[in-house]
Amino acid sequence: MKKILSMILVICMVIGLAAGCNSTETSNGSGESDGTLASRINPDDEYIAVCCLNNLEYFNAHKYGWEKTGEMFGVKTSWVGPTDDDVSAMVSAMDSAVAKNPAGIVIWGYDPALEASINNAIEAGINVVTFVGDVEGSDRLSYIGSSQYDLGYDGGKLYAESIGGKGKIAIMTLPGNTMFEERQAGYEDAFAEYPDIEVVAYGDTKADTVTAISAATDIINSNPDLTGFVCTDSTGAAGASTAIQEANKVGEIEVLGMDRNSDILNQIKEGTITASIVQNDVSMSYWAMVTLISANYADLPLTGDDEAAGVKISPNNIFTSVNLVTAETVDYYLEANETYATNGF
Repeated sequence: MKKILSMILVICMVIGLAAGCNSTETSNGSGESDGTLASRINPDDEYIAVCCLNNLEYFNAHKYGWEKTGEMFGVKTSWVGPTDDDVSAMVSAMDSAVAKNPAGIVIWGYDPALEASINNAIEAGINVVTFVGDVEGSDRLSYIGSSQYDLGYDGGKLYAESIGGKGKIAIMTLPGNTMFEERQAGYEDAFAEYPDIEVVAYGDTKADTVTAISAATDIINSNPDLTGFVCTDSTGAAGASTAIQEANKVGEIEVLGMDRNSDILNQIKEGTITASIVQNDVSMSYWAMVTLISANYADLPLTGDDEAAGVKISPNNIFTSVNLVTAETVDYYLEANETYATNGF
């Protein structure tokens, strides 16, 4: 029932936004709203995205989507946060964003330590949605992105079928981070359905390719009968692929990657990576903006007085699609990556 209600709300938002954005007039001539959503949106509004690990190519699609969606709705957009996985720096970036009193904030729910900052923004009257990863204990309006568990489970099922339900697998992941642990759990549950698949090792990538190479090398040396790696992040596949090549085991050990980084895609073309699970990353930014603008301007009351009734209008979650890139489809993804790299952030 919750999923059905969420989908109804999303459809209503889209219809309302489409009506507003397709309007040829944005005011009635007196500077007042003409009833369309487009006429209500303030072009001086700024929407801020807060993220970390901004050095990763993975976020080019999100940045591109955030910038272009801002242009669609005629509002200002910015992108802030550290280039590494410094959680304290991300908290500082979030607090600085809140201090600017923007029209809305989208933040990667990278770590539970962000909860207080998210709640402070909500208390200050600033709408906040999480994307890519969630901070479930916070008061954020919505989470926009993949179901982390489904990424692992769906990916695991696809991979299990491709190897005939047999093999000894290592999982490359980031222990201690909820988002990646949920993906890991999805893989584990998928493989548990196949009696002849065994998870024999785990590697900690620390979201760093050099570290991932070292971890994958150790796993290969300790498990001579290893048949495949599956990964919960993009650096896992890069590390595993390099380790396999250095061990002269290309063709003996397969790699199922995560995400659409160009290095991963090129290795799929070369045959050193078998396939990769791809999130609909560019649409996460779009739906985040739709949710924030709808929270600010869309007039879709659930009751006669939503505030007095204490009801929530925004959807709890909007889950984006999960896709598989293979050698047959990889060129299409590489083409889009070139476009995403043109983002202005």
